[in-house]
Amino acid sequence: MLKVRGLAASYGASQVLFDISLDVAPGEVVTLLGRNGMGKTTTIRAIMGLLGASAGEVSFSGVDLRGWAADRIARLGIGLVPEGRLIFPTLNVRENLVATAANRRGVAQPWTLERVFALFPRLDERQEQAGRTLSGGEQQMLAIGRALMTNPSLLILDEATEGLAPVVRAEIWRCLEQLKGQGQSILLVDKNIAVLERLADRHHVVEKGRTIWSGTRADFLRDREEVHRHVSF
Repeated sequence: MLKVRGLAASYGASQVLFDISLDVAPGEVVTLLGRNGMGKTTTIRAIMGLLGASAGEVSFSGVDLRGWAADRIARLGIGLVPEGRLIFPTLNVRENLVATAANRRGVAQPWTLERVFALFPRLDERQEQAGRTLSGGEQQMLAIGRALMTNPSLLILDEATEGLAPVVRAEIWRCLEQLKGQGQSILLVDKNIAVLERLADRHHVVEKGRTIWSGTRADFLRDREEVHRHVSF
């Protein structure tokens, strides 16, 4: 589904990505791991067309995404839950969810308000609240729900549970497990290695703008000590 090979990118004169490679197959949960500042968010920005790639390949469902604008990439079927959530602060919960809702791929059972509220009952209780009045955890639920309302074939989450209370993190993980059970493809950045070991099918470790390790869940468990040396905080 998603194929990245030899991706390089820069912020101005400063090169940040040098050689990023990763894959996400249909129905897989795949992680992008690494310490802070190693290039994970930059990789996602480059995939989404928010940062131009200077070299390498990014393709989605066989389509070369190089040079595509971010909105065009999103319409192709990639839903992003960005770091910092970036919900619409002055819109209420319901308005946030319908603002970008679409079923461009003609999904037989598309995401609806009712499905999102069933996944996140807290949002149902706060339908009329402005986004800015929600807690951090509720805003993250809203950001996930908003992305799902675009009916993406690939859902990307950058720092899925960072800064959230343990009870809220548990709810987010429950949601992601449920989405995986429904066959949703997910590319996930997070620091909760214990949960990711169980949830994800494959992992990619990034260090200083390069993919330095890739493998399956079994590979991850086998090479746990090596991986932890590169991702421990």
